[in-house]
Amino acid sequence: MKLYYSPNLNPRVAVAVAKYLGSPVEFVRASPMDPRYREQFRPINPNTRVPILVEEGRAPLWETDAIAFRLSALAGGDFWPTDERMVEILRWVSWSTHHFTRAADVFYFLNLIRPQFLSRPENQKALEEAADDLRVFGPVLDEVLAGRTWLVGDHPTYADFRVATALPFAERAGIPVTHHANIMRWHDRLNRIDAWRDPFAGLEA
Repeated sequence: MKLYYSPNLNPRVAVAVAKYLGSPVEFVRASPMDPRYREQFRPINPNTRVPILVEEGRAPLWETDAIAFRLSALAGGDFWPTDERMVEILRWVSWSTHHFTRAADVFYFLNLIRPQFLSRPENQKALEEAADDLRVFGPVLDEVLAGRTWLVGDHPTYADFRVATALPFAERAGIPVTHHANIMRWHDRLNRIDAWRDPFAGLEA
C-alpha cells in the first residue's frame, strides 16, 4: 500500500493514524495541486488532493476519514470500534468536520497557508466569524473533556485524532482555544503518543 500525503492539516491526521496503527504502508510525499503534477494524480483522486491510499486490487481511496477507517479495519483492535461505540466515533467525526475543526481551519489557512503560498489579502471578517464559532464550540469540547480522559472509552480512538486535527497548529495559527484547560490537557495526553506528536518523523529529509 502507498499513502500519498503532504504536511498539511488533513494529511497529517492520515499519516498519524497509519503510524499509530503500524499500518504496512509506504509513505509518499506528494503535491497534487502543483500544476506540474495535477494531471498525474487526477486518475487516483479527481479532486487532486491528498491523502490518497493506493492498495493493490482496490480502487484508490481518498478522504482522511475513509482512509482512517480502512486502516483501522485492516489493523483490527479498537481504534475505530464497530460495535455500539461506533455511533459515538461518528458523532465526533461529524462534529469536528462541521463545527470545531471547520472553524479552526480558517485560522490555519489564513494565518499559516495564505502567507506562504497565496497573494490574497487578509480576511479579518472570516477570522472574526471563525472566532465566534469557536467561542461556541470550544466550551462544548472543554466541558465534555472535564470528565473524560478520552472522547470515546478509556483509550485513544479516531475520535480523538479527528477532533484534535488543528490543535498541533493552534499556537502558530493563533487559533483561540489554548485558554481551554481541559482541551489543552487532553491534547497534552495525545502528544505523549509519538505518532500524533510527530507523524512525519523519519519521512522527510
